[in-house]
Amino acid sequence: MDQPDAAAPAQDRKAPATIYDIARHTGVSPSTVSRALNKPGRLNPDTERRIREAAKELGYRINPMARALPTGKTGTLGLIVSDITNPVYFDLVRGAERAASEAGFTLIFADSQESGELELTTAERLQSYVDGLLLVASRLDDRQIQGLSSVKPVMMVNREVPGIPAVVPDVRPGITDALDQLRRLGHRRIAYLSGPPLSWLNGMRWKTLFDLAVEWDMSIVEVKSTAPTREGGAEAFQRVKAAGVTAVFAYNDLVALGLLRECREHRIDVPGRLSIIGFDDIFGADLPTPALSSIKSPLSEIGEKAVRRLLSELDGTQGGTEILLQTRFVSRESVAGPHEVQ
Repeated sequence: MDQPDAAAPAQDRKAPATIYDIARHTGVSPSTVSRALNKPGRLNPDTERRIREAAKELGYRINPMARALPTGKTGTLGLIVSDITNPVYFDLVRGAERAASEAGFTLIFADSQESGELELTTAERLQSYVDGLLLVASRLDDRQIQGLSSVKPVMMVNREVPGIPAVVPDVRPGITDALDQLRRLGHRRIAYLSGPPLSWLNGMRWKTLFDLAVEWDMSIVEVKSTAPTREGGAEAFQRVKAAGVTAVFAYNDLVALGLLRECREHRIDVPGRLSIIGFDDIFGADLPTPALSSIKSPLSEIGEKAVRRLLSELDGTQGGTEILLQTRFVSRESVAGPHEVQ
């Protein structure tokens, strides 16, 4: 016996509802329907309510591309991150999505895979379909970003570019508290296990750590990592060990977790022989043994504020060019006094 097809034949599918269907259903003109759905608040409230109820009943969905033809607006924003597999972006994207949804906008996500070339190509393609772009931890240079901004509004996240609005974490409070705790515990030689050279946050974290360490008469050295991943942290183990330090700040939690795992493999006591601190306090940072100390960024709030700031740019009500959100140090088991202080 023939089995029924899982999907309905194309000829049996119901055609999507249009504004003309809603107009016939409510007895108003198609232009009135369009105003009610695309520019709320400009009609009699009862009429607008009837139109929206009819649209819901008929299963009408606004087509962003069709809406863009008469208005020039799609109701869509593009968000490009440097690595979608990095858990640091989970809360940030969720906050951005929440703010976009509350404003009636759709968010389109894209991943640049740590490639400036791919990021630029993706951004240029997205600009044809969105009202504005959010670039998160961008690997583009300032000139490229300013070029994108000349076409459609651009919002920077975790990066500063002259003339472009940005939402960035203020790394100094978290770093200050973390370094002060290390100093009070007796650490005098520390390392920074660095991230991608094109990362603005990487440079800001290193500069802040260096300046504070010099101010407090602590020795500090930069150790390179090959990638901002657990594999990059593990691969840097021998260089960290050779540096002769008693504490390490890693570019992010993934690098820190990779280093922590490699320390366990080589029977290096953490935190007795080596204290380890990450950045971002991603989900799961508290799960390993020992639990990872980290400098926490308000990721969800960063995402929300970035979208709202971009929307204000679209409305012509933009405020300042930079919003700073404070970080804080979350101390866990991976930090303690060194066994031997020299």
